Amino acid sequence: QVQLVESGGGLVQAGGSLRLSCAASGLTFSRYAMGWFRQAPGKEREFVAAIALSTYYTDSVKGRFTISRDNAKNTVYLQMNSLKPEDTAVYYCAADFGFAIHHKADEYDFWGQGTQVTVSS
Repeated sequence: QVQLVESGGGLVQAGGSLRLSCAASGLTFSRYAMGWFRQAPGKEREFVAAIALSTYYTDSVKGRFTISRDNAKNTVYLQMNSLKPEDTAVYYCAADFGFAIHHKADEYDFWGQGTQVTVSS
């Protein structure tokens, strides 16, 4: 079955960096657009970034976060720099069959279990 396993979360001070990884199995990775979402306590899950044939970012992370993928390793990454306390959330990766980039969570077919990112001020 399909599995998406995130790693790389943790506690970091404001201004610091983290790199999240999401290892996929059970699917033909190169045929899927991959996205990162996040959910803070008491808030809805929100789109962060996605990659297919191109990349797309939500405005609040542009210039700070970089999404990339390694199809040979079936892995998608999220490099997060200049982190802010408002970036604190559980971060999820998701897979969406095809090459279109979608921003809505219900467009995605498979989800990981999430990894916690906490940014202290």
